[in-house]
Amino acid sequence: MTVQLPFDREHPLRTPPALSALIHRGPVHRVRTVVGDEGWLVTDYAEVRALLSDDRLGRAHREPATAARAGASALFGGPMGDFDTERADHLRMRRLLQPHFTPRRMRVLQPRVEALADRLLDEMANLTPPVDLHQALALPLPILVICELIGVPYADRDDFRAWSDAAGDVRDAARSFEGLGRLYEYGRQLVARKRVEPADDVLSWLCESADVGDEEAAVLSMGLLFAGHETTVVQIGMGALGLLADPDQWRALAEDPGLVPGAVDEIMRIPGTSGGGVPRYARVDLEVCGAAIRAGDLVLLDIGAANHDPAVFPDPDRVDVSRRAAHHLSFGQGLHYCIGAPLARIELQAVFSRLPARFPTLRPAVPPEGLRLREDTLTGGLTALPVTW
Repeated sequence: MTVQLPFDREHPLRTPPALSALIHRGPVHRVRTVVGDEGWLVTDYAEVRALLSDDRLGRAHREPATAARAGASALFGGPMGDFDTERADHLRMRRLLQPHFTPRRMRVLQPRVEALADRLLDEMANLTPPVDLHQALALPLPILVICELIGVPYADRDDFRAWSDAAGDVRDAARSFEGLGRLYEYGRQLVARKRVEPADDVLSWLCESADVGDEEAAVLSMGLLFAGHETTVVQIGMGALGLLADPDQWRALAEDPGLVPGAVDEIMRIPGTSGGGVPRYARVDLEVCGAAIRAGDLVLLDIGAANHDPAVFPDPDRVDVSRRAAHHLSFGQGLHYCIGAPLARIELQAVFSRLPARFPTLRPAVPPEGLRLREDTLTGGLTALPVTW
């Protein structure tokens, strides 16, 4: 039987019932994507982990025009890159960006991230509750940080947020491609500006690299801008909701900041899924747990489902700050492990070492089941998180 994506969600913190049924049924499933194309959905933790590092899968396709699509998004809805040079191109991208996310660079950046978090919490404390935590903290902090790191004016946030939002649309291809085009054009304008007025930021460094042209600098920096804030916005919002839904968990972090580093892994694990997973294409024929996958087939690696595999994370829908969850797959695995993982950890640690201590009586202003999740975008997440104290 072919299962239709996305899955209906009854609660933002619980695995959709249809997905839970699939997880218990087996590791690999035939599905139809949101745009009507067929593919394979892998939900088992061990298989998702292995396939994330499997060279038999890739992001490129031999015949991209005929490839099945995971969604309408211009970013990750379909094939990306050149089939013949995919691995080399990916290694080049990592070589160019990795130096900006080294442990040393992150140690230098950490005090600034913490200062920005403190400033936002000061501003929030001056507001009259209820307050939307999404607008007060989850959204502005990652944007402020990534803007400083890349060299993007924070004053332009409304514009590039709108273009990023459009680019991530999984249902409207025209809107997605237009948004991505606007985002890349904005990147070209920034490159031209940095050529004249360089600074101490990633974009200026790319512009100064002899083997990086203007177009590549624009594309790399805008890709980093999108990925560098969208997912962290979601993690802060969903993490806060997960902790606030259980006052004992919130109280534990407020009373013992030493729990925060481990809690960050649990916070990264929390967000589930309803729309599929990380898209890959089979480069050759292969068999996965008895499923005969043909070269060119779409394979969706469901990281959210893997992170809620009850065989690996008992009682997976329960948030537990003392859980040992460092083996979650939210940052990927192997060659595709997220370059920005160290930055995301710093931001999450800055938030959750401060927010519970600063607002120990914080609580949701509406029941969790009354909150709305975005199902039309790549990253999903909450549209708002009203809180009071």
